[in-house]
Amino acid sequence: MRKPLSITSSALSLVLAAFFLFGAYGNTFISEENAAAYAAWGYPDWFHYITASLELMAGLLLIRALSRPYGAALGAMVMSAASLTTLLNADYGHAVAPSIVLLVSLVVLALSLADRRIAI
Repeated sequence: MRKPLSITSSALSLVLAAFFLFGAYGNTFISEENAAAYAAWGYPDWFHYITASLELMAGLLLIRALSRPYGAALGAMVMSAASLTTLLNADYGHAVAPSIVLLVSLVVLALSLADRRIAI
């Protein structure tokens, strides 16, 4: 029987993976509004592809328990950059979502590391 910590970790990981996979799609096929936001933040026209690639990798790594800590760590780094970008540009309306996803990524990282320690 799986322990509640493991079930919570798996459930949060799958929700987080879905978020990053959806984000990867959204950054690959970027809207004009998001392209304008990237430009306003000072990023080059192609930078959204970097973000999409990192989000895709994070989402895929989060799916399997073995690679989950790496996906959570990568996701936390991407969301740290997104949070910092929005805060430094005083774009507080866009800062809330990446900050929440950063927090969830750190929780998933902690839970997945705890799961590994229990399994050993």
